[in-house]
Amino acid sequence: MLTVALVKAGRTKIRYPAELLADTGDRLSVRAPWAAEGVRDFGFVRFEPGDVFTEHFWRSRWYAVKEVRTGDGRLKGWYCDVTRPAVVRDGEVVVEDLDLDLWVSGDGSSVLRLDEDEFAASGLAERDPEAAARATSALDALEAQARTPAGLPALLV
Repeated sequence: MLTVALVKAGRTKIRYPAELLADTGDRLSVRAPWAAEGVRDFGFVRFEPGDVFTEHFWRSRWYAVKEVRTGDGRLKGWYCDVTRPAVVRDGEVVVEDLDLDLWVSGDGSSVLRLDEDEFAASGLAERDPEAAARATSALDALEAQARTPAGLPALLV
């Protein structure tokens, strides 16, 4: 077991336990149930108790890819967070959320860029232009990969 800590603007947004599935040295894969309380309805998908997230974090990439399934195994899709590369220490995976997100429906028909307004308002481009450039590049790369026939699962081989 590990603990995943999602940090945003210097504060821990959420911390939850996860089962370690694999660690390649660069990519860390974990599985965890929906960790927030209640239902989160985004309009294009609902995350709810019983959902299972298989999450992939990289020590070298500026994103995390989370496969989301219902409790009975039906694929809802992939939620991707643009983050700084993951830091793993003392049984904890720490990722810093940079506001940009991507949603890809389970059938691949819907690819949505999310929270670009929050990213612009965050001031990251002024505070850390290099990180902002890497973040937007990561979102572009995720979207491009999601639109290929192999989709996001190709990142996980």
